[in-house]
Amino acid sequence: MWFSALRSVLLLSIFSAVLPGVAAEEPMLVSNSLNTCQENSMFTASLFKVVYTPNNNTAFLNIVATSSVEGSVVFDIAISAYGYTIIQTTIDPCKVGLAGLCPMTAGKIPLKFNLPVGEEAASQIPGIAYNFPDLDATVRVFLNMTDTGKSVACVEADISNGKTVDLIAVKWVLAIIAGLILCSSAIINGLGHSNAAAHIASGALSLFNFFQAQAMLGLTAIHLPPVVQSWTQDFQWSMGIINVDFMQDIFTWYQRATGGSPSTIFDSLTTVSVQVEKRALSALPETAVNLYRRSAAILPRAVGPILKRANVMTGSGSYIVFGIQRVAFRGGIETTNLFMTGLTFFCLLVVFTIGAVAAFKGLCELAVKQKWMKGDTFLEFRNGWLTVLKGILFRLTLIGYPQMAILCLWEFTQVDSPAEVVLAVFFIVGMTVTLGWAASKVIRIARRSVAMHRNPAYILFSDPQALNKWGFLYIQFRASAYYFIIPVLGYTLIKAMFIAFAQGSSTAQAIGFLLIEAGALITASVLRPWMDKSTNSFNIAICAVNFINAIFLLIFSDVFNQPPLVNGVIGLILFFLNAIFATVLLIMVIVSTTLVFYRKNPDGRYQFMADDRASFMKSQSQLTGTTELDALAATARGDKAGYKHGLDLDDDNESISSASMRRRTDTSNLAVPGTIPNGSYGRSNNNGSPSSPVDPSVPLFPATGGPQRAPSPYNGSSTSSRAQNNSSPPGYRAQNNASPWQRGAGYD
Repeated sequence: MWFSALRSVLLLSIFSAVLPGVAAEEPMLVSNSLNTCQENSMFTASLFKVVYTPNNNTAFLNIVATSSVEGSVVFDIAISAYGYTIIQTTIDPCKVGLAGLCPMTAGKIPLKFNLPVGEEAASQIPGIAYNFPDLDATVRVFLNMTDTGKSVACVEADISNGKTVDLIAVKWVLAIIAGLILCSSAIINGLGHSNAAAHIASGALSLFNFFQAQAMLGLTAIHLPPVVQSWTQDFQWSMGIINVDFMQDIFTWYQRATGGSPSTIFDSLTTVSVQVEKRALSALPETAVNLYRRSAAILPRAVGPILKRANVMTGSGSYIVFGIQRVAFRGGIETTNLFMTGLTFFCLLVVFTIGAVAAFKGLCELAVKQKWMKGDTFLEFRNGWLTVLKGILFRLTLIGYPQMAILCLWEFTQVDSPAEVVLAVFFIVGMTVTLGWAASKVIRIARRSVAMHRNPAYILFSDPQALNKWGFLYIQFRASAYYFIIPVLGYTLIKAMFIAFAQGSSTAQAIGFLLIEAGALITASVLRPWMDKSTNSFNIAICAVNFINAIFLLIFSDVFNQPPLVNGVIGLILFFLNAIFATVLLIMVIVSTTLVFYRKNPDGRYQFMADDRASFMKSQSQLTGTTELDALAATARGDKAGYKHGLDLDDDNESISSASMRRRTDTSNLAVPGTIPNGSYGRSNNNGSPSSPVDPSVPLFPATGGPQRAPSPYNGSSTSSRAQNNSSPPGYRAQNNASPWQRGAGYD
């Protein structure tokens, strides 16, 4: 069943990629904005919509233009695709009969008409222009005076064919695959296959992080080619940027109710055009940024904050969007609603997850009561489901941290309303402190394990309570790299700062991304902190692709002043590289997850990690040891002081790691085998159930020469006799005959 579902999802994603775009029923070329490309251009348009249909060779034009040109002009037209000029021609409006443009007069020129296109002109358009998704084509027109030949205006229009790789189906497929894999890892872990679950969870987390890295590319203010914009838009769901109409109405109401001023860019689309910026703003020096700044300077001070939050308006009256605003506009979300959109979906994810876990707990109990499933199925989850839920919530916090860090920090620059700023402060501080505290908890536990057992894996993996709660921070890494979550959190926060605070400087973002990704790649390649060789290769490959993408972003920032053809070609390379790589990652994760469900022993598919964590992992259902076992374990380790209550790094009284870390000084708590009363067998805790850090399924003293039994813990004379006859100095055994307990705990 799982294989069939995953196979169907995979086929749907492949078909969605091969057949990109819900295209129009007939081929067409469309342009929705007219941009100025010359300083002091004397011809601008606040509304520009052109649709050309080759079936009837007709172009429909709806233009509201403002002209300061008077006299006869000639149109010098250049059509380019991906930066390469394919058509260059000159048109005299008087010869083709363009009413209102021969001669041109100053004033506002509303034009709405159908223009026939000749067969000769139509034949120059290649057929691929109507089918290739996210066409990067531009028509640039210079208006030259007939008598002097001087250029008095320059306008350009971006052309698309209605086909795109920005598809709802692709977004749903990717989201479903990620969700199924995460749920699969939880189910496999609940069934007791911890090794397989750890590998699947690590792969799912790395895959989701790659999705978020793709979304971050689109959130940068760097001018991206159309195909890159659409490709990155497919992953914005991983950042919580999802458009739901009724929710947008609620967010707009909330913003007004809390003292904000919502933007209304979508309400004005019938009267003005919106330019989705794909080239540097330096190409629009006066008509965009500088004009915006001059306008803000002469307006009353009370209007300043409104303009700070608004989209940039050009001199022609149209809007221009880039960076985070570009993502919001392409997603059908008002810019001022973007923060609340991401915040709400993160909260909904948390709420639904809590409900799903609670419902699964109730369903399991009902199934056991009705004898629909065995009593030991999901036993560990049923006994400690609250601890498991805590771990899941921590994992959701880690997954949602990149999204909330970017949106909260960006909200500080927008100040959509005072209440939203308070929410941003609460979430960014709360999530950062929570993850930082959890990381410090892991480091403290690991250091305690090293101090007591000379192996960080012992306590980190021997306690199911600690593993279920804190394991999301370290289980994907090898035991000796338990600290690596700190660099990961720092990498995420610094990257979020560059995206949120450098929206006005694409060059700074490009250089920052390059340095960050280079550092991540070098660190991952040198330290190789993940659990095994295959997981390291998987994650290092992701870091390498992220670094290549950072190089492409630097090229897109025009820091090298390369010709437009280079940007067009690099945009296609970025799309195909990431599309192929994402497909390979999806196939690898889906296949590995599917094979686990077809194996009787899923853990057998993966090699045991070198840190020997599997020997320390144990289920609570196996924890039936007694005080004698604890005493023998302490004796074998040379821990003669027994157990001490009072030090609890895990804050859970029922946690076994608490007991394993409370060894020293208090000998009164150490039961002596010979003095145990009949019927009171073992040390009791608050819950009345014994908890031992020793796995009773493992022999206490494995023999080196044959299958010999360990001395009975019930025979006090045997124990005392062994103590009397053991006259060798303490250092002799440490140097010549390492304790089998030390070997089992990974000491040597």
